[in-house]
Amino acid sequence: MVEFEIQDLPEQATAARRARVPAGELRQFFDETFPRLWAAIEQQELRVVGPPFAMYHGMPGEVIDLEIGFPVDGTFAQRDDLRAGVLPKCRAIVGTHVGPYELLESTWTAMQAWGGERGLQRDGDSFWEIYVSDPGEASDPNQLRTLLVQPVQGGA
Repeated sequence: MVEFEIQDLPEQATAARRARVPAGELRQFFDETFPRLWAAIEQQELRVVGPPFAMYHGMPGEVIDLEIGFPVDGTFAQRDDLRAGVLPKCRAIVGTHVGPYELLESTWTAMQAWGGERGLQRDGDSFWEIYVSDPGEASDPNQLRTLLVQPVQGGA
C-alpha cells in the first residue's frame, strides 16, 4: 500500500542531461549519464544535495523524452550535452514506491486515481521520479525506494 500526500515543493537547481531515448535503451542512458554528470559536477566544485532523478516530459511511449540528473547547490555550467536544469517549484502529489522499477507504472496509476478522487488535475506534462535507493547497492529489488512526484492543480 502506497500513501500519497500533497506537498508544496521549492525550486531546486540541477545538473542534467535531456534526450529522447528509445524505451529499450533507457537503462543504458541512465548507466552512461549518471557517472558523466557526477564527474562534471565535481569538476565544477558543486555539491550534490539529494538523490538522482528522472523527469519525464510527456507520457512515455516507444521513445521517451526525459531529463535525468542530480540536484546541486549552485548553477551548473553547460558541458557538451550536460546542462543546468531545475526541478520546478510546484504543488504536487508525492508518494513512495517500494519495489522494482518494473512495477512503478502501477504506483503511478494509483497516484492518478488518488488525485482524481480529490479533484486534482495534472499541472503541465512533466512529472519525475527520485531514486532514493541506489540500485547498485540494493541486493533485493523489492527494497528499492523511489519517490514519485506529480505536479497538480485544483482540489480543495
